[in-house]
Amino acid sequence: MEENKRPLIGLVPLMDYQRASYWMLPGYMQGIEEAGGVPVMLPLTADKAALARLADTCDGFLFTGGQDVTPSVYGAAQTALCGETSPERDAMETELLALARAQDKPVLGICRGIQFLNAALGGTLWQDLPVEYPSEVNHHQTGAYDQPIHTVRLLPGTPLADLLGVDTLPVNSYHHQAIHKLAPGLAAMATAPDGIVEAVYEPGKRFVWAVQWHPEFSWKVSAESRKIFAAFVSAC
Repeated sequence: MEENKRPLIGLVPLMDYQRASYWMLPGYMQGIEEAGGVPVMLPLTADKAALARLADTCDGFLFTGGQDVTPSVYGAAQTALCGETSPERDAMETELLALARAQDKPVLGICRGIQFLNAALGGTLWQDLPVEYPSEVNHHQTGAYDQPIHTVRLLPGTPLADLLGVDTLPVNSYHHQAIHKLAPGLAAMATAPDGIVEAVYEPGKRFVWAVQWHPEFSWKVSAESRKIFAAFVSAC
């Protein structure tokens, strides 16, 4: 990709409340860089003018993993099953997603990213899969996070199935919440063996995709993860 055409992609920062710090996993940036994009970590802000400037400047946005989505975002009461939340991220992402969709800027969501996208667009979430949706599928692996732990079925005719050209995909998994009711306007692209929706897109948009698994951990060893980053960067 020509240097002057490399897209600038804004990444929502990760928040560590214990250390009072913003941070970023290198895989988010490296996966984008390997695909030809220029990643930049954004400030954690809900300032509308600042986000409008960022929305005008960046060519696309990556909604990263992180804390649980605050249940009020999807109209639910928070239970003891819900983990740490980040109201600052909820506020920032609500505004940033609206701006990105209004300008048809590409969006890729990962882990929390798929959950937030679904919640913000009118869907709901399971607050804790082990209690509320127990199954034999391991959705929360420990160690070797670049290695697959279960498979997903790619739904025929969806952009992800067309991109990867396979029916099933081994994926890594590290989450305790997931999509419960799919948001109106979103369509599923992949499901786990227990029925949990693992990938979505918004038909009619240039590129609004999200996955529940972690290509930022697996891109070095997974051609499919690299293809997802490449499709995102290409759209940007």
